[in-house]
Amino acid sequence: MRFVIIICLFFQVLTTSAFGQAYQYHTVAAGETVYSISNKYDISQETLLKLNPEAKEGLQVNAKLVIPMSSEQSESSVKKVVSFNSHKVQKKETLYSLSKQYGVSVDDIKKYNKQLYSKELQNGEIIQIPVFVIDESAPDKVIIAEKKERPAPGKVIIEERNPEVFNSKPSSQIGKTREHIIIPKETKYGIARKYGMTVKELEALNPRVGVLQPGIMLKVGTNVLDQPVIITDDAFEFYEVQPQETLYSLTRRFQVAEDSLVALNPALKDGLKWGMILKVPTKDSKGNKLEEVEDLAENPIATSELSKMDLSKNLKNFETKNLVLMLPYNLSKINKDSISNAKELIQKDRVLRISLDFYSGALMAIERAKELGISTNLRVYDTQNNSGKVSQTIAANDFRNVDAVIGPLLQATSEEAASSLMNLKVPVISPMTNRELKALPNLYQSRPSDDMLREGMIAYLQSNSQGKNVIIIADAASSAIKSKLVSALPLARIVNPQANNITESTIASVLDKSRENWVILESESIGLLGSATSALNRMARNNRITLFTTYKNSTFESDAVVNEHLGELRFHFPSEYKEFDESVTDSFIEAYETKYGYIPNKYTVRGYDLTLDVLLRLAAMGTIEESVKANIITEYVENKFLYKPKTNGGFYNDAIYIMQLNKDLTLSVAK
Repeated sequence: MRFVIIICLFFQVLTTSAFGQAYQYHTVAAGETVYSISNKYDISQETLLKLNPEAKEGLQVNAKLVIPMSSEQSESSVKKVVSFNSHKVQKKETLYSLSKQYGVSVDDIKKYNKQLYSKELQNGEIIQIPVFVIDESAPDKVIIAEKKERPAPGKVIIEERNPEVFNSKPSSQIGKTREHIIIPKETKYGIARKYGMTVKELEALNPRVGVLQPGIMLKVGTNVLDQPVIITDDAFEFYEVQPQETLYSLTRRFQVAEDSLVALNPALKDGLKWGMILKVPTKDSKGNKLEEVEDLAENPIATSELSKMDLSKNLKNFETKNLVLMLPYNLSKINKDSISNAKELIQKDRVLRISLDFYSGALMAIERAKELGISTNLRVYDTQNNSGKVSQTIAANDFRNVDAVIGPLLQATSEEAASSLMNLKVPVISPMTNRELKALPNLYQSRPSDDMLREGMIAYLQSNSQGKNVIIIADAASSAIKSKLVSALPLARIVNPQANNITESTIASVLDKSRENWVILESESIGLLGSATSALNRMARNNRITLFTTYKNSTFESDAVVNEHLGELRFHFPSEYKEFDESVTDSFIEAYETKYGYIPNKYTVRGYDLTLDVLLRLAAMGTIEESVKANIITEYVENKFLYKPKTNGGFYNDAIYIMQLNKDLTLSVAK
């Protein structure tokens, strides 16, 4: 049943692929109910309660409810054109850069310059840039902003209008509060900074507010900074001051002079305080992206923690993302009018099952991104697992404005897609294959190869085996990896098994009862793995033994290897993903199970993690390539991503997990 639902969703997405949404708010009047309000705006009661969970406890007169607007409402009743700016296109200017310069969307520019739907900007061309104002005849609208004058390039200046609120007298006491209506692109950092609060204080005043949605009203302090709100862009971002940080360490971190930092943040004249929200630069005077420098002497935080980034808290680019999903569905074989035909094909075709699982996760990621304010135009293509079909699809469709392609699924089709899109510089993210891909400048391998997993485990052993008695058990077929292990761990003891079997007496000769014994087992032989794990399990009763391998091949899953033995030996192995802990609450897992009635498998979770990562990288960094330059690690439900450039072209994901099987047969990430 789950796959039939997903197939229906797939056919729907072929006809509707935009995931944008605007909102307005409604003031509850006496006698109104959830039913009457949902009827008034032609939405379901479920949608109304989802956007306004507090309404489940009853409606209060004068309460504000967030209401989704239809596309006609959001386009026509919120803003209108009052004039145009004529702009002569200069070299290297793009629609995106012009949209940022004038504070309008790319779609707005195209709408009033129809030729741009079919051709690119031409140097010297004169185009018309619309100037919008809020339609005063449309009350209670979300976007509470009006145009004062065209902002300087790279900055969007918003002035909030709410006469009732601005009559409040400023106060430095958080005990006194006022209301703030969230406008598009605002973040908790920006709102906290405007009212001289910390993010924790803002969250404490609004415990029910999780993801910020335009139109929602927040409680804030009354101490308003005497300057306009500046929505962050490529040149600036917000930063929350951490404990033990100093003004000097911040100037080092963001490579900015102290007087410049104070000029950006006048509140620093009264001293630096923990929890302050600062506006900091992301580029130098020449427009080059700054590399962060950590002063570890003053802020001794582990570098592994510093390198991880929650991109959802650093979103800057809220332009609609154009995403393409290319997967091998072979839908031509499915009779759309026959459920039994669809079920039969799904049961027989493993690649189709994986594709549908991945697709369902990707849809959930797009919905999650929408909650964060990121709209997505999704186009889905069936590659039929055929390279010729991939090139044909790309040739027949316009990919010029595509921000990223996720897929195709396998090696040959991924390479064909990247090759066909190389001239357009469209990034192609290969989602599944762990084989070494061709060196193409726009091809991103999101799944680490087997060699990367081995190298990751070797690095882990090198870093953590000091003081341990390291033993290497490897058969003749594993001589290559044995040589690497010996080179990396020169003090290790070597055991060469005979005839794919090993005895307790052979292992006992190299064990050390006075310290921990780390045994590295390398083989694909069922006989050797079975005999070795059984012998080690018995010997672990009187010795401290931990078992490792540099690659968990399918033989470890055979009946000859007892899982309980591996658990007793705290079996360690490298993996590109971690299994989510079902005992820990996760919003994605819960939402998926509610929607489909199943716990998602690893392909579904990968579809969610990878798609969300791509959308957040685009929203936080502008492009996938810029996110790679930032050298950040991102982590989601089961997967993490750290893209690095290959020496001969393209990128690979260098982020892996070292997993540990516990005695109760649960998995955890090794420390």
